[in-house]
Amino acid sequence: MNAAEPRPSRGNGLPDMPGGGQTGEGETAGVAALLERTGAHRRGHFVLTTGLHSDEFFLLAQSFQYPEVLEQLGAALAAALRRVLPPGEGPAGGPAGEGGAPAGWAAGDGLRPVAGDRGPAGGGGARPVGAVVGPAMGGVLLAHAVARVLKARSLFAEKDDGGAMRLKRGFRLEPGEPVVVVEDAVTTGGSVRKTMDAVAAAGGRVVAVGAVVDRSGGGVDFGVPFVALLSRPVAAYPPDRCPLCRQGVPLVAPKQR
Repeated sequence: MNAAEPRPSRGNGLPDMPGGGQTGEGETAGVAALLERTGAHRRGHFVLTTGLHSDEFFLLAQSFQYPEVLEQLGAALAAALRRVLPPGEGPAGGPAGEGGAPAGWAAGDGLRPVAGDRGPAGGGGARPVGAVVGPAMGGVLLAHAVARVLKARSLFAEKDDGGAMRLKRGFRLEPGEPVVVVEDAVTTGGSVRKTMDAVAAAGGRVVAVGAVVDRSGGGVDFGVPFVALLSRPVAAYPPDRCPLCRQGVPLVAPKQR
C-alpha cells in the first residue's frame, strides 16, 4: 500500500502526456504515468465511496495538487470532450448578469467577453458549452481546468441534507444551457448522475460527461457521450464477499486520511 509514496517537486520529473491531447495509446500511457508518479494510483485494500471494497484506488486529489498536472489533465479531457460534443451545441456567448459572467465584462478588461468571440469548442462547428460542472469534491478542480480550455464557466454541485446534489452559492444556469459534467473517477456513476440531476433542476442540459479515470469497465451509461482519459476496470466487492477481508488485509478509507 504505497509504503513510500512519491512526492514529486514542482516541475521536477513529472512526465508530460504525449500527443497534444490526442486520445490513444500514447496519451493513455502518459495519463497512467502521471497518476503513478503523483501517487494517485494506489494498491492495497480500500473502501470506495460506494461502500464496495477494492484492491486499487484512484485518489486523484494527489495529482490535482500539482497545478501543472491538473492543467495537463484538464486540457487532455477538454480535447476529448470537444470531439464528442454535438455540433451546434452551446450559446454563442456566456450569459451576463446575475448567475453568469458579471455584466460589463469586456475583452478590453483582459477578461472573457460577455458575448461572442469565444471561438469553437467542439468539432463540426460546435459552439462552446456554457458551463462545466463537477460534483464536490472530486470534480471541483477538474471542472475549473476543463472550463478554462473550453472557455466556459466552472461550477460545482454539492450535497444537500437529503443526499442529493444541487447547485448552491448563487450558481445559475440559463434555461436549456448546454453543460458538460466532469468527475475525477467513475465507478458506478452515482455522483455523476446526481450532478446531472442538479444541472437539470437548475434548468441546464447536460450534453457530455468526462472523467480522468473510468473504472466501470464500460458498465455506465449516462445517456450522453462519455469520455475518459484512462479506462481501468477494477474489481470491486461487497464487504461480505471481499477476499481481502477474508485474508485479513487492513481496510483503508483513503479520502478520510
